[in-house]
Amino acid sequence: MWQRVRLLSATFGLLAVGAFSAEPADDIKPPSGYRQWFHVNTMIVDKGSPLFADLGGMHNVYVNSTGLAALKKGGPYPDKSTFVTDLHEFTMSDGSYVEGARKALAIMVKDAKKYASTGGWGFQLWDGGDPKKPLVTDAAKQCFACHQPKKDQDYVYSTYIP
Repeated sequence: MWQRVRLLSATFGLLAVGAFSAEPADDIKPPSGYRQWFHVNTMIVDKGSPLFADLGGMHNVYVNSTGLAALKKGGPYPDKSTFVTDLHEFTMSDGSYVEGARKALAIMVKDAKKYASTGGWGFQLWDGGDPKKPLVTDAAKQCFACHQPKKDQDYVYSTYIP
């Protein structure tokens, strides 16, 4: 389980551990239909990366329509903006990376009041994408601490690529 928690930390770019109280992340649920949202980008972490043990896989990042305009501007994001990172295994086939089984599903959802202690964002990660297997128990330590360097982008690492 801790490897999955570290996976979330690295997925969201964690750099340090904060000491903030946080709203429990267990009320966040995986959204349906996120693969029809705007596809922000795909990142592949392969065996050549020092992050492979914890982060190896194909990371597909999506944003909902509420957050799309803010993504294009670089923030700030309105409430109900949502990012999903769908993390999958991958294989190489004839020189191409091919998506495999889901490893995890990560989410950031904006609610400035509810998640005020974590920059207005709620975070969660589900092992294998299973909503019955949440892994975030302290969003401040596991997620938000590393989003702080992106305060000028409303704590979001993803950028719009025209």
